[in-house]
Amino acid sequence: MILSQKCQYALRAMYEITLREDDWPIKSGDIAEAQAIPPRFLENILAQLKQGGFVDSKRGKEGGYMLADPDREVTVGEIIRFVQGPVVPVHCMIDTGASDCPFGQDCPFLSMWARARDAVVEVYDNTTFRDLIREYTSR
Repeated sequence: MILSQKCQYALRAMYEITLREDDWPIKSGDIAEAQAIPPRFLENILAQLKQGGFVDSKRGKEGGYMLADPDREVTVGEIIRFVQGPVVPVHCMIDTGASDCPFGQDCPFLSMWARARDAVVEVYDNTTFRDLIREYTSR
């Protein structure tokens, strides 16, 4: 599974907001600069993350963004699924009934695709943004 650029930007924005929780609210321009995200894309991504309940914002001169629930451990997998959709190695696993695969559920690769999906999901769903910060800062 290849993550879209938008999804990567959303992950980096969540990372930066989590990293700088002592400085909340954080201006979108500061997030964009720190994470090399084009500002025009970031505004749309932050609005989507806000709509999804991951971040909140404060208006005004001292405004910016913060986590919607600072006590919640948001995982990488949650953001990927919210922004991009299901985590699957092949398209036919999203809805096998609507697949253009001639084998459908009788596919010899299906169990391998499922194992690959499960392995990736295990990593994404068991990695929080605070985990990433701890890993990165302890290097």
